[in-house]
Amino acid sequence: MTSFASLDELTAAVGTELGTSAWHTVTQEQVNLFAEATGDHQWIHVDPERAKEGPFGGPIAHGYLTLSLIPLLAKECYSVGGVRMAVNYGSDKVRFPAPVPVGTPVRATAELLSVTEVPGGHQAVVRFTVSSEASAKPHCVAETITRFYL
Repeated sequence: MTSFASLDELTAAVGTELGTSAWHTVTQEQVNLFAEATGDHQWIHVDPERAKEGPFGGPIAHGYLTLSLIPLLAKECYSVGGVRMAVNYGSDKVRFPAPVPVGTPVRATAELLSVTEVPGGHQAVVRFTVSSEASAKPHCVAETITRFYL
């Protein structure tokens, strides 16, 4: 994990890797709760028995569930001090190259792509690559946008 004391330190780190999170296992309970929250009850996610006969050999996490893990994983990759608050401003270029089988431990690596000034603070774009030892391809690659306010 990389800790920055200020936005100036963060800005100086553009183009560098910020860190890699710990491993976090995606559980069937998480998948089921995500299905409840989003209304996406597709059998490849929520029916483990039927999913065994499906194209992935078992249930897989929703792509958007994988994306939604980024805030959890991000706080283990980097931190910025000296700010009043940080706000999720959105994401760019989100892709899901490989599914996440339920029971798979995943982690994220963060790379700082840019930092620009915005009224009252700075905007950082960080590319997160969510991967596992179960796949040669990443499970999710997303450029997240965070606004840090002083």
